[in-house]
Amino acid sequence: MTTKIFVPCDTTALAMGADEVTARIEAEARVRGVEIELVRNGSRGLFWLEPLVEVETEDGRVSYGPVEEDDVASLFDAGLLEGKSEHPLSQGLTEDIPYLKRQQRLTFARAGITDPLSIDDYRAHDGFKGLENALKLGPQTIVDEVKASGLRGRGGAAFPTGIKWQTVLDTHADQKYIVCNADEGDSGTFADRLVMECDPYMLIEGMAIAGLAVGATQGYIYLRSEYPLAQRILDTAIARAEAAGYLGENILGSRRRFDLEVRLGAGAYICGEETSLLESLEGKRGLVRFKPPLPAIEGLFGQPTVVNNVLSLAAVPFILSHGGQAYADYGMGRSRGTLALQLAGNVKRGGLIELAFGTTLRELIEEFGGGTFSGRPLRAVQVGGPLCAYLPESQWDTPLDYEAFAAVGAGLGHGGVVMFDDTVDMGEQARFSMEFCTVESCGKCTPCRIGSTRGVEVIDRIRAGENREANLALLGELCETMVDGSLCAMGGMTPFPVQSVMKHFPEDL
Repeated sequence: MTTKIFVPCDTTALAMGADEVTARIEAEARVRGVEIELVRNGSRGLFWLEPLVEVETEDGRVSYGPVEEDDVASLFDAGLLEGKSEHPLSQGLTEDIPYLKRQQRLTFARAGITDPLSIDDYRAHDGFKGLENALKLGPQTIVDEVKASGLRGRGGAAFPTGIKWQTVLDTHADQKYIVCNADEGDSGTFADRLVMECDPYMLIEGMAIAGLAVGATQGYIYLRSEYPLAQRILDTAIARAEAAGYLGENILGSRRRFDLEVRLGAGAYICGEETSLLESLEGKRGLVRFKPPLPAIEGLFGQPTVVNNVLSLAAVPFILSHGGQAYADYGMGRSRGTLALQLAGNVKRGGLIELAFGTTLRELIEEFGGGTFSGRPLRAVQVGGPLCAYLPESQWDTPLDYEAFAAVGAGLGHGGVVMFDDTVDMGEQARFSMEFCTVESCGKCTPCRIGSTRGVEVIDRIRAGENREANLALLGELCETMVDGSLCAMGGMTPFPVQSVMKHFPEDL
């Protein structure tokens, strides 16, 4: 009898030695004369357990982790092939691991279960059902389902996806585009990468549905250059999807067309802003455009364009497969569905957690994260990337909801959560935020280009004790100018982490 063993092949697992573990498992099986089928699946996002080796049993998959090369022989001795739990690395049934069991996985339901490049595997787990349903519907009906779902942009702006699609649908043009923003540059974020490396057909399906919805025949995935493995997986998946009839000039015999390509970015954080991304995609320098016109009306090459984040598009297959209301049944207030939260920084159990909106930040960092990796008290948490506020303990009971976070001067952004223990210098973090802007600004507007440079200088004077009160007042005025006068969110949001330090951690300045 052949035993099926799963070892992840995503970037995180590979960085932790998954290839070496795989080779050792295969070698050990040969030496012992046992038959195994080794599947390179995607990661389940439990990064503190990577590489997470799983074995298929009659009761479900049993997992072991984190596994190193030198653990393999002892795992075989302890009954790895039978899924026995005597080994210290045994985690029991994978689905019963509390970190995973307590999640509500809609977008990441297949992550870690399937072979990312197997279309048969994808179809066996409800893949392409949304696309098949969409082919039976008119464009307006598809858009209406997305509206009913309450899906909002998962890239940070949280703009209602259905309204954006409606604008593109209503704008007449001979050519329209779907652009996926896969330039995942926020600190502590990796959910987009996991989608592309662990379930690429879901993104392909979501983009094809978007094309059917608005009348677009061409799609582009704008991928950050720092994701070479995601590029290889996406290119292979797109080629296989075309060969199987899910992309190209005649999708599933419907005579409807959608073509898809991957284009690499050039390492610029500003190209996460949609108009700068479009400039880069056109082969130009990544400078922010003035609005209006909106990209939905004049976007890529001056044509109507849907620009959505990976997670936004990846949610679409579930919506078209199960209905907009099924997605809207999760969440709270105007924040419907689920949010992919990414725990990083000084955290004991880092990884991806998909939860319905409404869980508190404290529950996330304590019950899922398990506190700090260092074991020291947690002092600050930055949610939403380098342009969002640092939150003190008094704000950790805030529900993870767009409006609730906005009410306390914070943001959810792309769902990145970075934790800091009590050894952190929050004054240095404030300086980092301003310096980050000086490095990554496109330079088009004065408040961002010059304001961030002056901000670093003023913070340095404050930290040196030079004319402290006057410089604190100057820093406050400078932040207000950047918020009110910057052309895009790069300069407009850079002051948020600085202002949060001034308000909640003034002693560090």
